[in-house]
Amino acid sequence: MPQFERDGCSLHYDEYGQGAPVLLVHGLGSSAQDWEYQIPALAQRYRVIAVDVRGHGRSDKPRERYSIAGFCADIVALLDHLQTGPVHYVGLSMGGMIGFQLAVDHPERLKSLTIVNSAPEVKIKSFADWRQFAKRWLLARAFSMHAIGKALGKNLFPKPAQADLREKIATRWAQNDKRAYLASFSAIVGWGVREKLSRIGCPTLVVTAKYDYMAVALKESYVRLIHEARLVVIEDSRHATPLDQPEEFNRVLLEFVREVEASSQE
Repeated sequence: MPQFERDGCSLHYDEYGQGAPVLLVHGLGSSAQDWEYQIPALAQRYRVIAVDVRGHGRSDKPRERYSIAGFCADIVALLDHLQTGPVHYVGLSMGGMIGFQLAVDHPERLKSLTIVNSAPEVKIKSFADWRQFAKRWLLARAFSMHAIGKALGKNLFPKPAQADLREKIATRWAQNDKRAYLASFSAIVGWGVREKLSRIGCPTLVVTAKYDYMAVALKESYVRLIHEARLVVIEDSRHATPLDQPEEFNRVLLEFVREVEASSQE
């Protein structure tokens, strides 16, 4: 089981395939399992690295305050450990936030950046924002992780034909350490790098589900702030796009990475 140590914390990752490095970083409360439908497609052509962020999956869950900047530092340490050079970074939700942090603080680490159903800030700007985040925090404290997973599965995968995905999310969510989950949730709230997006110089793909939690218009507003960014909307999809629309997502992602690779070799 591949692992490396950073500041006394053992961090887990998986590697597949050969070629240009593609790093996959999951969302809050999840793990490298987020990418089960992407890894086989990518590994045919690329060196794929899927990491469990600190506090998640098979990585350690130290009792400490977590931060997006801290998660980003773990990623930098992983890239050094694996001697990857610049990577194609793909981040879902919280993984996208970590990607934004990496892109503005360490642009030399990236060949390209793919952001999936995410945003460059999570700021509380109104009473409605405060109420929403307080509700999520209280629910997370009051209910078991399995119960939260079941509710999340119904929201992410509402179709009758998606019963297997609902069960998969409930089972995976139950494996979370609640304390680490709450610490990771706290790391997100109040974080932001929107004012630094002009620093991003690598080709950037922003993928949004049509029915994501965050409106397409929000993605459009920040894509305009990034020099080499494009936006792709995935129809009939919700927040977990790599799971509910894997074929279309894979097509879009592979096309983008191939294009960046081709341009870099000209």
